[in-house]
Amino acid sequence: MENKEAGGGATESGGGAGDSGSCGAGGRATEMAQLYQIHPGEVLGSGQFGIVYGGLHRDTQRPVAIKVIDKLRFPTKQEAQLKNEVAILQNLSHPGVVDLERMFETPERIFVVMEKLKGDMLEMILSHERGRLTERITKFLVAQILVALKHLHEKNIVHCDLKPENVLLSSHETFPQVKLCDFGFARIIGEKSFRRSVVGTPAYLAPEVLRNKGYNRSLDMWSVGVIVYVSLSGTFPFNEDEDIHEQIQNAAFMYPPAPWREISPQAIDLINNLLQVKQRKRLSVDKCAAHSWLQTREAWADLRALEARVGTRYLTHPSDDHRYQ
Repeated sequence: MENKEAGGGATESGGGAGDSGSCGAGGRATEMAQLYQIHPGEVLGSGQFGIVYGGLHRDTQRPVAIKVIDKLRFPTKQEAQLKNEVAILQNLSHPGVVDLERMFETPERIFVVMEKLKGDMLEMILSHERGRLTERITKFLVAQILVALKHLHEKNIVHCDLKPENVLLSSHETFPQVKLCDFGFARIIGEKSFRRSVVGTPAYLAPEVLRNKGYNRSLDMWSVGVIVYVSLSGTFPFNEDEDIHEQIQNAAFMYPPAPWREISPQAIDLINNLLQVKQRKRLSVDKCAAHSWLQTREAWADLRALEARVGTRYLTHPSDDHRYQ
């Protein structure tokens, strides 16, 4: 989870994030201040791109999240990553991806206005009983992640930084809608193409990235495997100081009796098929979604209930209805 403490002092340095004068002179700063109100005391998070504040669309009084980067304090590389995120989000429109509303740039700052959600998957894991999620809830969240990932991969977009902190939740309900966020490391990679640039968060990265080898969309699928593991156990699968391949071969290390004796063999099988060192052996997003662990009537019913609440059918297909109704 992003460090919220780091954002406190940064708010003070600008003389108040909501003050249009501190944004630098110019029409964009004035337009930003006219359309949106930033709440300097409501720091939602802070990280590589500066600070995320709560805010309000003035005309509609609709809550928003506003990411602010101080161009004078952050390196040019981070500014470029933020603009990369904006460029990718501008070309995405999907219920499983956070909505980008507007971007404003002044000589001193960049403001990115996005929809405001209620929390993230990591917060949900940490706040849950025993610090881990049930299989039912994990299936529900992972199924949504896969639908969003399928949309990305069909557009040749690889997220490259999938982790629970980047899986936002629309509510504090037991079964919330999921939206992917933080596309700063995302890359455009063709189906048979590879990239080598540095990306992501080490604990969720596939071996090929850690070894500085070429990676492709299968990188995201490794991250899904780690997310499933972390959600069900509350721990990471690997010790980063030791060889991942050797650890994978050691089932006793990967799946200690506590808590894995309580977790279904199907869940473990899915994890094993995602945490494959060889990229070609790793499940694709379609094969992962079709895995028996996710293909149950209960999982289908939970997703249909969410679709009814959202008012859009995007998680299930009518062809599934005859199997489960």
